Amino acid sequence: MIIKERIAAFVKVGLFINRHFENKFDAKEAQLHQGLNALIQTANTYNNWFIPQFINTAIGNIAILLEEKELINFCNTQGATDENSVSQQKTVAVVCAGNIPMVAFHDIMCVLLSGHKVLIKLSTDDDVLLPFFLKLLIHYEPNFESNILFAQGKLTNFNAVIATGSNNTANYFNFYFSKYPNIIRKNRTSIAILTGSETEQDFKNLAQDIFLYFGLGCRNVSKLLVPKGYNFNLFFESIIDFSFVINNKKYGNNYDYHRAIYLLEQMPFLDNNFLMLKQSVDLHSPVGVLYYDFYEDEKDITTYLNKNTEYLQCIVGKNYIPFGYSQQPVISNFADNVNTLKFLLTL
Repeated sequence: MIIKERIAAFVKVGLFINRHFENKFDAKEAQLHQGLNALIQTANTYNNWFIPQFINTAIGNIAILLEEKELINFCNTQGATDENSVSQQKTVAVVCAGNIPMVAFHDIMCVLLSGHKVLIKLSTDDDVLLPFFLKLLIHYEPNFESNILFAQGKLTNFNAVIATGSNNTANYFNFYFSKYPNIIRKNRTSIAILTGSETEQDFKNLAQDIFLYFGLGCRNVSKLLVPKGYNFNLFFESIIDFSFVINNKKYGNNYDYHRAIYLLEQMPFLDNNFLMLKQSVDLHSPVGVLYYDFYEDEKDITTYLNKNTEYLQCIVGKNYIPFGYSQQPVISNFADNVNTLKFLLTL
């Protein structure tokens, strides 16, 4: 397949998603759209973190990545060309995480755009949605069928690997895959820097950075840096639209568990009945909790960011990623700032 054909197939998937949400499709496609709706419900049944609202958000964000101009510019910029021929083709294993819906889509897309085969090891937490969209990709471009493989059991017969997991699993991945060209990702998280000049709308947008996917993604804000003496009243008032998260059993259990611990150990915290704010030097807050810490001046912020660079995925705030956009990465935003497509094109 030439690069133009690869891009065209992904563009068609993006257009399918747009038609799905706009409810604009003909009778020939009706069964596919009905099937997707059913799979969204199935995914929620098997993984209660994957509520339909958040699944739809993840799917919609993928459609943004698949706009034709973005894909063409992405491939041109990174050097994905027709020269990525079958003679150079490798099999790249992608070990998928399952923390948010279809989080591995970007990696898989990069493998296929680079002209390689992809061997996919699905997460048991997210093994319904990805296969649907990859079958849809094959529907639009049958030549992709021989390039998309799914691993059953132990990974074998591959030339390179992209794996995402926790810090513990990353240690295992580094040991197991050390002899292969690899990208191994560890835990990262995101922070927001507040100045005291934020508006109600800023906080409404920030709530999306915090609560989308129940805070389980590396692009979710898990900590706030605030000026000394910061008042959180407007923040709490502005995020009320996400109070529904407490009705999710998994989220609610986490919230109740940590609240009980804080009360028993007499730890100070702020609470609005669906989110706790707790001062901490740590970055990774548990589900249902948002950490915060104080700074005195810009120098404090710079020192903090420099110290924690390798642990941060996104920095949200004025002069950084705008509030509300941490979960809307553009196609050239690579996880851990490692250029996935360039890595693949040099295999």
